[in-house]
Amino acid sequence: MKETARMLLQLRGFYLMTGLAGGLMNPYLTSLLVHNGLTSSQVGWVMSIGSLLIIAIQPVWGALVDRFQRTKLVLVLSLAVPALLAAGYNARGLLLLSTVYALSAVFTAAQAPIADSYAVTAARRANTSYGTIRCFQSLGNAAAGYAGGLFLAHVPITYLWIPFLAINLTAVMTVLLLPEQKSGAVVSATFREGMAELLRDRRFLLFLAGCFMVNQTLTAFNTYFVEAFQSIGGSYALAGVGLMIAALSNIPAMLLASRVIPRVGRENVLLLGAAAYIVRWGVQWLFPVPAVVLSVQVLQGLSFGFFYIAAVEYVSVVVAKHMQATGQSVFNMVFVGMAGITGNLVNGYLLNYGGAGWMTLSCTISAALGCGLLYYVARGPKLTRLQREAALEAAKPGHGVPSGS
Repeated sequence: MKETARMLLQLRGFYLMTGLAGGLMNPYLTSLLVHNGLTSSQVGWVMSIGSLLIIAIQPVWGALVDRFQRTKLVLVLSLAVPALLAAGYNARGLLLLSTVYALSAVFTAAQAPIADSYAVTAARRANTSYGTIRCFQSLGNAAAGYAGGLFLAHVPITYLWIPFLAINLTAVMTVLLLPEQKSGAVVSATFREGMAELLRDRRFLLFLAGCFMVNQTLTAFNTYFVEAFQSIGGSYALAGVGLMIAALSNIPAMLLASRVIPRVGRENVLLLGAAAYIVRWGVQWLFPVPAVVLSVQVLQGLSFGFFYIAAVEYVSVVVAKHMQATGQSVFNMVFVGMAGITGNLVNGYLLNYGGAGWMTLSCTISAALGCGLLYYVARGPKLTRLQREAALEAAKPGHGVPSGS
């Protein structure tokens, strides 16, 4: 019992540190790149290159962890390499900045799916919920988003890499304290076979498509919020307040999600989150003034908080036990990688040429389309992972109906 409590404390500490690091760097990275001479469109291209690499590398990271059980090593690399590269964001020139971001993206790509796979399994063994662990990342995001705004109100943005480096190295220490997690499952399927198994599932593909349409809108917040907020009259300090409001709203939402999901189902919680995205972007499109934009960030919890917890748990239920890291990696490949490419390009272009209004209108429409796809998923049959594995096993030659009959 003491070992379980200690492990949960360490895992929550890891999520807190990654939240602090991400909340400090991610919202202000666009402003840093613009400060170093890039346009909003060029920033979109730089981040889309990183997202393209995420698409290519995330399933590989997942397969490596599933096969070789080196979770801690991969998590250490996902923290240490981006931390050491962060000073490179003060370079000048599109090529250099693209290279720094791309290299960071290759290693950062492993962090979310591998950590989530570890956390979901650990939560089940400890008889708790994933949301009680993941909410600490939102707590870190809230604190760092606000602190980052205050920091940049007094210190040049070119010094942002220093606290980012310190926080990430602290996170490395928390990873080293975690026990190595063994799945106990024998991995008999190849990486190609595992991917093929996932991609043959039509309902899973519709789920991924819905997540793509919804989450590509989130780049308008994660990547462009500070710049868009300034374009309607906001300041760095107020932008930090908005980031803090958004991140803090995730904490109760993620804790509440663990109670709501068993009652209404993961699919319906996904729908609720998607609907909150529609309202969130629609309000910002209709009322583009700083006070309203700040207030509506409280919907971050109901939108992202509910949506992400339900999506991660949905994947953990429908994906085979021996493919948990791979399944989460495929989900993140779409949710972060593909959605990130599209969102960064489209939203960067719209912000640059049409302003914040065009960007928020596009996000409203995209979230509505994603909600429609997820409605179809929610109305379909619901299979647990054990039921799916039994169905797949029965479909193999030599089980049930003889092959060729």
